[in-house]
Amino acid sequence: MKISQKLEYACRALVQLAKAYDGKTLTRLDELAQREAVSANFLVQILNDLRRGGLIESRRGASGGYSLSRSADSITLRQIVDAVEPSQLQNTALAQGESGGAVKRAWEDISEQLAQNLEKVTLESLSAQASDPMFYI
Repeated sequence: MKISQKLEYACRALVQLAKAYDGKTLTRLDELAQREAVSANFLVQILNDLRRGGLIESRRGASGGYSLSRSADSITLRQIVDAVEPSQLQNTALAQGESGGAVKRAWEDISEQLAQNLEKVTLESLSAQASDPMFYI
């Protein structure tokens, strides 16, 4: 499955915001960009999509920044996809020709299964995985 760079960066930025989430703390754009090695110019566009999707809040100014709009356990990968790359889950197969209907139904089923699996993964679980310490021998 091919994931766009935009969707990957959105997930990574949200994991950083989930790690800092306490309902009060704001994370600055430059800090997010640095931690995830992402261009700040590209990241601000992604954060705007996430804000419009209701997943984050922002405050302008010297003490401004970004924060999750709600707890990380209530944000799913499906919501992130819907906010940043809604076409990712759209089925574009056509029901033309003798086999078109069967092929279209198969892709619809696969798309629905993917959507259901995306609902099962929360930002909290991603954040916990990202925070697990690595041990080297």
